[in-house]
Formats: sequence, C-alpha cells, structure tokens
Amino acid sequence: MSNKFYIVAAFVIASVFQMNAQTDSLKTDTPIQDEFSALIQESNNYQGYKVVDYDKLIELRNTTRNYITELKEEIIVHKNTLDQQNEEISKLKNELESTKEDLKRVSEEKDALMFLGMPFSKGGYKGMMWGIVAALVAVVLILFFRYKSSNAATKDAQQKLDETEKEFDAYRTKALEKEQRLGRMLQDERNKAGGTS
Repeated sequence: MSNKFYIVAAFVIASVFQMNAQTDSLKTDTPIQDEFSALIQESNNYQGYKVVDYDKLIELRNTTRNYITELKEEIIVHKNTLDQQNEEISKLKNELESTKEDLKRVSEEKDALMFLGMPFSKGGYKGMMWGIVAALVAVVLILFFRYKSSNAATKDAQQKLDETEKEFDAYRTKALEKEQRLGRMLQDERNKAGGTS
C-alpha cells in the first residue's frame, strides 16, 4: 500500500509539475522541480501510465525532505533575523524618543534665561524686562510731573513770599516813618511842654 501511495503521489506531483513546466516553458525554480522533471523524462510509459523507478522515487522523497528541512531552517533563520531587526528597530525607536526628549530639554534650556535664580523663556524674559522698563518710565514720569508740580508750587510760594516780604518791607518802612513822625511829634510835645514850664 505504501508503494502504491508513493506511485500515485509521484503521478499527481509529476502531472502538476508537467503542467507548470508547460506554462513556464521549462523554467525551473528549485532543485525539486528539476528532479521531478528528470524523473518524469527518465520514466517509461506503460498503458498510458508512467512507470517510475522506485529507487529514484525514494531518492526524490529524500531530496524533498531535505529541501523542506533546508527551507524550514531558512525560515527559522529569516524569522530570527526579522526578530533581531524588529528588536533593533524598537531599540532605535526608544533611542530616537530619548534623543527627542533630550533635544526638547536642551532647546528649552537654551531658550531659557536665568534671572534672580529663576528660569525664564526668552519671550517671558523680554516681556518682564519691557514691563520693568515701562514701570520705571512710569515712575520717572510720575516723579517728573510731581517735581514740576512741586516746583511750580515752590515758585508760586516763593513769589508770594517775595510779595509778602515786599509788603512787609513797605509796612515796616511806613511803620518806621510813622514811628519817627510819632517820635517827632512826641518830642515836639515834650519840647512844648518843657517850654511852658
């Protein structure tokens, strides 16, 4: 039964490869196909069937097994290579993420300025500096207008003081003149009083 199975399998495989060989114009891709083609060509015809040499069929089976084993090993090697490449890609992705984070941190540090021990972004630092400048300008303007106002008040007070001093000088002069007149009048009265006695 086992021999019949091999013979039937060989016929089926041979017919499949024969059809493929016709469509591919005798183009072969694997050593198995070459061996099948050689086996079919070397086989004898008997009542419409191909008679295949048993030893060559066993040899074909062994070659097929060996080829399948080689393919499995190649698949394992490719799978291991693929796993290794995936692992390397994952590692490179992690390194890329880490590098991006480092770059972001370095960019933030580069853009940050230290002021009074606190980090500020360049925009924040510029805004704060312009705010300080605006506050100082406002303080200077307030002080200037207060000075101008107090200077005007001081000038006004000085002017009033000068006017008051002039008025006082005029009053003092009048009072002195009046005192002198009164003194003369008193003296005249004394003189009159002293002359009558």
